[in-house]
Amino acid sequence: MAGFTINRRKFLTAAALGGSSLALAGCDVLDGLPRDGGLRDVLESANGLTYRIQRLIAGSDSLAQEFSEADIRQPQKPNGVITPSDEDYKSLQSASFADWRLEVTGLVERPLSLGLAELQAMPSRTQITRHDCVEGWSCIAKWTGAPLALVLDQAMPKPQARYVVFHCMDTIERGLSGSVKYYGSIDLIDARHPQTILAYGLNGAPLPVSNGAPLRVRVERQLGYKMPKFIRAIELVDSFATMGLGRGGYWEDRGYDWFGGI
Repeated sequence: MAGFTINRRKFLTAAALGGSSLALAGCDVLDGLPRDGGLRDVLESANGLTYRIQRLIAGSDSLAQEFSEADIRQPQKPNGVITPSDEDYKSLQSASFADWRLEVTGLVERPLSLGLAELQAMPSRTQITRHDCVEGWSCIAKWTGAPLALVLDQAMPKPQARYVVFHCMDTIERGLSGSVKYYGSIDLIDARHPQTILAYGLNGAPLPVSNGAPLRVRVERQLGYKMPKFIRAIELVDSFATMGLGRGGYWEDRGYDWFGGI
């Protein structure tokens, strides 16, 4: 299966280069290429073209397919980190996330600090959608959460804000230069999409730790790596210049497509 996944990613990237496909997956074909190399620049230009084509064809308000309860045939398969080992996370988990807060900062007029109960008190949205992973599997589940647009309305983004950055509590990489916690981003168009929610419920129950408790984002028209888990903060920015390696997310910094659309 691993070999198939790698070939699939490379195929989709090559298809984007040829202009004959709307590339769906992250492109580990970029892994190992020099960051200032000509081939990498060409491939990343193809990622940008994919984004523009999908925006043109799908528009900003088209909905991902939604399903019925009968289509839910298995528990939601976890992706990425399943149980964070970070001490700050384990401390919050031990208290059932009673002390957890979602900080909303950056280019906003009104910075926010919201507890889980405050998010749950907002108007909610429940949707049964399919999670598509870059590794080739998919799973249908029912998600409940607060529309991200409602949180943004409270925070009042400044005119120069372009992107929403998600800062997470799970350490995904440890090295000599320190630990790296997961991070990702979407633009304000996808942030305000009606199916983009801050999910705290899964299949009629509280969101499990293995699926991102206490809060994860659902961006239903994009691949799984575009939906960060274990969220601790949201930051509105005008560029990715000070974020990781400047490409918009942990996996994007390692060669994946920033848009990740499906």
